[in-house]
Amino acid sequence: MDVVVGRIAKAHGIRGELAVDVRTDSPQERFAIGAVVTTKLRDGSTRELTIAAAREHSGRLLVRFEEVLTRDVAETLRGALLLADTDSLPPTGDPDEFYDHELAGLRAELADGTAVGKVVEVVHSPAGELLELDHDGRSVLVPFVRAIVPVVDVAGGRVVLDPPEGLLDTD
Repeated sequence: MDVVVGRIAKAHGIRGELAVDVRTDSPQERFAIGAVVTTKLRDGSTRELTIAAAREHSGRLLVRFEEVLTRDVAETLRGALLLADTDSLPPTGDPDEFYDHELAGLRAELADGTAVGKVVEVVHSPAGELLELDHDGRSVLVPFVRAIVPVVDVAGGRVVLDPPEGLLDTD
């Protein structure tokens, strides 16, 4: 199974460098020189790329790939997702940290055990992480904060919600 570790935002400069929005807690490992990443392009196709250089710049990572030598080639990669194999991910080492793929598919329930849906994915926004739930056939975004999601039980296949009034209303 693959997990998203970054998204190519745009080309940078004239030599094929790319601005990457990082979605991993270990960018120094994922974007180390010589590391190979799988890119999932906007058309759904995939391509393997080798990291030639990486450096931080204005809140993003600027990455140069061995296979991307010009800005024109870099432009074709805009919006591509950068993937890593979940088997190669190290343990988080923190009971309050989770990989996105560990949360997707978990049952969402209230403290009394009432089922309210299923976690579809983790949405990363500038304001923080959100859990996207499938709640009665509709998508609901729930802030992924301890006050609203007090229990994450990956082994038990569930997250427990304490939503504020109106968050899960279908009206």
